[in-house]
Amino acid sequence: MLENIIVFVLASLIGAEVISKVPQTLHTPLMSGSNAISGITIVGALLVAGMVGGVAAKWIGVAALVVATINVVGGFMVTDRMLQMFKKRKAPEQK
Repeated sequence: MLENIIVFVLASLIGAEVISKVPQTLHTPLMSGSNAISGITIVGALLVAGMVGGVAAKWIGVAALVVATINVVGGFMVTDRMLQMFKKRKAPEQK
């Protein structure tokens, strides 16, 4: 248990350090891409929700599934919005 907490804390510190070094111009594309790719957490949440015996663990798995789904959908929405900025706009028709 203590090892897991140590790994979590170290990973959080390293992740915060890495993210703080990303330039502003790359932040949104990288975050939207990583959120979309993080769909693998949905698989993990499904495994936790479906394969554990305790009621509390099942609820934690369901909560993880909901949060992971929101994360993935949000990632796709940000990516779509970003791609819409690069589409050519139709010129307004003149009379």
